[in-house]
This record gives sequence, C-alpha cells and structure tokens, in this order.
Amino acid sequence: MDETFLVIIDELRVPIVLAPMAGGPSTPELTAAVAEAGGLGVLAAGYLSAADTAARIEATRALTDAPLGVNLFVPGPPTPPEDFADYLAELGRDHEVGTPKYDTDDWDAKLDSLVASPVAVVTCTFGCPSAAEVDRLHAVGSEVWVTVTSVAEARIAIAAGADVLVAQGAEAGGHRATFVDRVADDQTDPLGLLALLQLLTAAVDRPIVATGGIGTGAGIAAALAAGAAAVQLGTVFLRCPEAGTNPVHRGALASATPTMLTRAFTGRRARGLRNEFMTEHTANAPAAYPEIHYATAPLRAAARAAGNPDEVNLWAGQTQLLTPELPAGELVRTLAAETKTALNAALSRRILVC
Repeated sequence: MDETFLVIIDELRVPIVLAPMAGGPSTPELTAAVAEAGGLGVLAAGYLSAADTAARIEATRALTDAPLGVNLFVPGPPTPPEDFADYLAELGRDHEVGTPKYDTDDWDAKLDSLVASPVAVVTCTFGCPSAAEVDRLHAVGSEVWVTVTSVAEARIAIAAGADVLVAQGAEAGGHRATFVDRVADDQTDPLGLLALLQLLTAAVDRPIVATGGIGTGAGIAAALAAGAAAVQLGTVFLRCPEAGTNPVHRGALASATPTMLTRAFTGRRARGLRNEFMTEHTANAPAAYPEIHYATAPLRAAARAAGNPDEVNLWAGQTQLLTPELPAGELVRTLAAETKTALNAALSRRILVC
C-alpha cells in the first residue's frame, strides 16, 4: 500500500516536503532548491492555468532531476450570489471590488496534463479526487497525496485510493484544507497538529506527512516522533531568496503580529497575520470560494502596489517569527541537522518506567 511512498522517502535525504504556496511564493527555483537539498519539492498549481502549470513544471525540471510534486486545488460547488451579496456591498463602501466568479481552477485540464506528462507526486487540497481520478494518476506512476484535517476526511481519502495523507493542523498558514468549508463550523475548534497526528495514527494505516506550525528541527523531530513519515513546511520558506513572496508579505513576516483565521479575503478560511482588513471584515465574511477571492483581487493588488500590509492577505503559520532569511538549500540542511540533534537529545533523556 505504501510501497511507492517508501520509494520516494528512500530517495529523499531529509524528510522535508515543500508546502505548495500558491499565489506567488511557489516558484520553480524554490521547488528545485528544496529538491536539490534532499527534500521533496512541490510546485503549487493553484490559480494557474493548465498551460502555465505545465510551463512551470518544465522550468523546474530544467533545474533539477529529483522527483517533483505538483499540488492541485480540488474544486467545490459554486456559491449562490445571494449568499455573498451583502458582503460585497460591505466591501464596496470603502474599496474597489472586482467581479466575483466561480471556476474549477482548470481542474480537468490540469489532470489531463499530469496524466500526459506525469510527476512523482500529485497532492490535492480542498477536497478529495474521485477514485477514478486517483486511478488515472496511479496508472501513469504518480502517487496521490490528499490533505486532510480530520479522521473523517482521512477515511474518505483512503476510500478513494490516496497513497499518503497530509495532516494539516490548525497552526498552518494559508488556506484550511477542509473538504467542506462552512461558516457554521467556525465555532468548532479545529484540531492542532499533534492531536490530529495521534488521532490519525490510531485510526488509519497510511503514511502521514505532518504540516502546520513547524519551523524548527525540534518541531520536525516532534512530528516524526508522533508518527509522521515526513513533514511539510511552508511559512519557514517564505523569506528564502528563491521564494516569490511579495515585498509587503516578506517584510511583515519579521513582525510580532499574531495570526488569525479568516475568510475575509477569499471566502475560504485561512490563517494569516492579523491586519485591519481581517479585523473589520472577518465577522461578516461568507463561505464563498473562489467568488470572494476574485472580488477582493483589485483591493489586494492595490495594497501590494502601495506597500500597505493592512489590506492584503499575509498568509503565515503560527510560528512565523521563526522564519529565517536563508537560501532554501541551506535552510533544508540546517533543519535536517537540527532534527538529528533534537531526536538524539530526546533519546538521551532518562525515562523511568515504574
């Protein structure tokens, strides 16, 4: 069942997977640098057309011969316009609002492209591909990893044929990977990574990649000790020179500003650095992705151009203060060394058994 995953793991010198940070930070250079340093480089295809995705894969392959992953957004259903009309009116009082629209993020065309030109791993977020879609990817030799936030989602992914589960804790930066995003669920406390890992390892028999709030070798060691086969890191790479992080976002990461969950920018719950826009609009923001993503695009673009951090999404996990300014390859090597040190230190501690 996990044979192909173990082949990938055997090819990795370090159990570090680059998180797919769509919307700018993910670049061929960053993906290749992590792969060259011994991790698994994953390229974000979110918001890209199938043609642009293929071009970025080609650019990444020109930089490394290592196995690569590509992340896809699983499309959800459209949201009725009446569900977000009041929110658009609220935003329109003080901001330029774009036209909300629904699309599938070119899902079918991307899937066709990845079947025609396979990569080692296809990871999925925001839902689970169908069993038939998983079979198509398996038929061309690609592993399928599905990001989950609960045991219930993990069981759905396993039933569809997922090879690996990416366990996303509530600490993670960027969008929550929940299969269904509902305002009604906002009162439910999302699972942190350590709790999620323990629940998953007790309930399922797939390899697990842990993600959310990991920014040090000690954090990686903790996830591995809790049963993860590898970790997926995103925020820690945002200040690397190879990352395409926009200057406003890059500069804000050095602040002590806390993070919070919001759907104010995109209509889907996500974690980012708290700012004025989030504080003012989170309470009324609807669950309407990608419609709100398109509606807020003009105001976010204007804020980036003006260098204004208060009206742009600054996605980051809860350990964002630990984000260093290092080349990606050096960062992977540093984290690998720290992980070994942390694991050895933990093993050397005296454990008394009564």
